Amino acid sequence: MASTPAGNRRTRVHVVSDVHGNARDLARAGEGADALICLGDLVLFLDYADHSRGIFPDLFGVENADRIVELRTARRFEEAREFGRGLWAGIGMDRAAAIEKAVRKQYAELFAAFPTPTYATYGNVDMPPLWPEYAGPGTTVLDGERVEIGGWTFGFVGGGLRTPMRTPYEISDEEYAAKIEAVGEVDVLCTHIPPEVPELVYDTVARRFERGSRALLDAIRRTRPRYALFGHVHQPLVRRMRIGATECVNVGHFAGSGRPWALEW
Repeated sequence: MASTPAGNRRTRVHVVSDVHGNARDLARAGEGADALICLGDLVLFLDYADHSRGIFPDLFGVENADRIVELRTARRFEEAREFGRGLWAGIGMDRAAAIEKAVRKQYAELFAAFPTPTYATYGNVDMPPLWPEYAGPGTTVLDGERVEIGGWTFGFVGGGLRTPMRTPYEISDEEYAAKIEAVGEVDVLCTHIPPEVPELVYDTVARRFERGSRALLDAIRRTRPRYALFGHVHQPLVRRMRIGATECVNVGHFAGSGRPWALEW
């Protein structure tokens, strides 16, 4: 277990999630803080606000990005997959190899931007097998694990639950619940996805409910952490609400705002 000594002074951490390629602001996100926490989704596959940004438009162009966003927003997921298959067949590239190459390029830049110390977990669009190659000595990767920072215990659970979107790091409800259970009682519970509360999982721009975790919601009610921090939903109906004794905060706006959320104690 890593530890950041608190001494007699206050501790300040900055928290980001859903970085989605914003390396420029990530390099400044730890300024003035004792540590940076990153809750995943470093990779930018496709920016729903700006369809010219990401791996998808780089490979297939903006018009095709417009179309795939239109289909997904309309929840026509099978049509979107068929459309995507046609695009890949048309360019004659190995899909897995092309995506991995593009992700590696982004990871090299993003992990280099992390300050020391950084505590990070995976998002649903991340590729965990690649992280050990890019996480330097100052970056601690945690998933279903705990760490002490400034005298408080932080628990981390990464990834997302399975959806029709089929993003790279989606796991079963049972596996996710096991990781929540392994973390146990903590002061701050850090996850990529939110608890399953309608106001926290509905994205007002994508116009759909994202998947939140019932196991996470149950753990918040049972263990009563001081804070539950998460991202995943970029434009939620509500960014902050209390569940019992716990302050729940969506910090998943970093790609657009470039500003971390600060926690001080």
